Amino acid sequence: MPTSRASTTDSAKSASGGVQSLERAFDLLERMADAGGEVGLSELSASSGLPLPTIHRLMRTLVACGYVRQQPNRRYALGPRLIRLGESASRLLGTWARPYLARLVEETGETANMALLDGDEIVYVAQVPSKHSMRMFTEVGRRVLPHSTGVGKALLANVPDDEVRALLSRTGMPAATDRTITTADGFLAALEDVRRLGYAVDDNEQEVGVRCLAVSVPGSPTAAAISISGPAGRVTESTTEKIVPVLQQVATELSQALASSGTA
Repeated sequence: MPTSRASTTDSAKSASGGVQSLERAFDLLERMADAGGEVGLSELSASSGLPLPTIHRLMRTLVACGYVRQQPNRRYALGPRLIRLGESASRLLGTWARPYLARLVEETGETANMALLDGDEIVYVAQVPSKHSMRMFTEVGRRVLPHSTGVGKALLANVPDDEVRALLSRTGMPAATDRTITTADGFLAALEDVRRLGYAVDDNEQEVGVRCLAVSVPGSPTAAAISISGPAGRVTESTTEKIVPVLQQVATELSQALASSGTA
């Protein structure tokens, strides 16, 4: 009598030695997130290559656990229990990144920050302050709109222009200072500069007298950026040339550390 193939049993081990059903469940959650948070079973089957009965069984389990909910239209949406996990993970990510930010402070002399793109807003998850008596301070947990920040530009430079326009239409573009970019076309032009240069600048756009340099963390499991901020008199054009390579190097090392922690 033929035996069942390992690939069709949820308890089977995957090629990596993990539990296949868990790998499949998390893969489906990530596919749902990529699709905007709500999908139908047929869409998941088409994108994942898994048969409908397998997907239905996995989704039923995720619904029972609260990580997915079924909509009245029979489609599936990401569930509220994921919010608590995400918030906890964001806090831990910020704590874990602190040694990298501390190195930025040592090498640049300025305050170092880490921020995430959370929905339509930027949220600061970690900071290590400068040792200068005159220094910048941003409260961890603070939320700001992305159009007036260096980290916001660094993060949105990786997002298609039509999605950026949609985000800006939802948030609006209020002026924090007289240097804030307040038009979608102006902001998209600034994002093109970020892609060309490899870093973003907030030049007195969030706060008068403050200049910020930022880069995204490549390959981060959630969209993240690191930055340094300081008085415009210290973070000048000439110091920018010295600071940006340090920012980029630390972002690369942080990305590699995140990748290795995910495969441990």
